[in-house]
Amino acid sequence: MHSPGMQDRQTATRRRRSLAGASILLGAILLSGCAPEPEPVPYAQPVELPPKSDAPDGGVANVDLADEAWVAEVSSSSGIPERALRSYAGAAIRKAELTPECGIGWTTIAAVGFAESDHGRHDGSKLGEDGVVTPPIFGVPLQGGETEEITDTDQGVLDGDPVHDRAVGPFQFIPESWKNWGTDASGDGVLDPQNLDDAAMAAANYLCRASDYDMRTEAGWLSGIRAYNSSPEYLRRVAAAANEYAEAVPSVGK
Repeated sequence: MHSPGMQDRQTATRRRRSLAGASILLGAILLSGCAPEPEPVPYAQPVELPPKSDAPDGGVANVDLADEAWVAEVSSSSGIPERALRSYAGAAIRKAELTPECGIGWTTIAAVGFAESDHGRHDGSKLGEDGVVTPPIFGVPLQGGETEEITDTDQGVLDGDPVHDRAVGPFQFIPESWKNWGTDASGDGVLDPQNLDDAAMAAANYLCRASDYDMRTEAGWLSGIRAYNSSPEYLRRVAAAANEYAEAVPSVGK
C-alpha cells in the first residue's frame, strides 16, 4: 500500500499528545540479555456510526454526511481537525450504506489517516476546505534498500516520478493501489489521492476488502490493517489512536 521506509521517517511528525507513547519497540532487549515476551497486538473496538446530517440523501458528498454538531464536538475532544473528521465520518457512513457487512468504524479510518499523514498535515502540508492537501504529499522513491523496489507504473502522473513509484497523498496509496481502489467521494468528478475525501473512501474500500468484509471482529480488523502495513508497531499505533478517538465521542453519540 505504501512505503515502510516513509513510515519510519514520518513517525516523529505524526505523533500527537498521548499517542506519542503508543509505539512499542519489539526488538528491545532486556539488560539480562533475554528478549521480552511480545505483547498482544490490540485492535480497534467497534464504534457506532456518526449521526447523519439532515441533508437530503440524494447526491450528497461524503463530506456532508455527518451531523455538524457531532463533528464539532468530537473534533474538539479528539484533536482531529473538523475538515478531516468530516471526511472520515462520511466515509464510514457511506461504507455502511454500500457494504454494511464490513462495519468499518470512523475511528479506524481516522487512525490510519493519523498514522499516514497526521490528517493531511505531514511535513507542513495543509488540508483545504475542498479536501485537497497542499503542498501535495509524496513518499520517498520506492527504489529498494530500506523500501520495497517498485519501478514506475504511472509514468509519473500521480507521484511525479517517472523512474520509481512513490506513495501518494494523505493515505499514502502507491499508484497501482490507487488505480484499483481510487474513487471520487468528493463529487468533483476527479479521482484524486491528494483529496482526503477520495483517499479516505478508497482506504475504507481497501480495508474492507482486505479484511474479508468484517472490520468489527478482531481477526477481520487485524487482517485489514496488516494489508495496509504489516508492522506490529504500526498496528499498535493505529489501534491506540482509534481507541483513543472512540473515547472522545460524546455519550449521546455512543
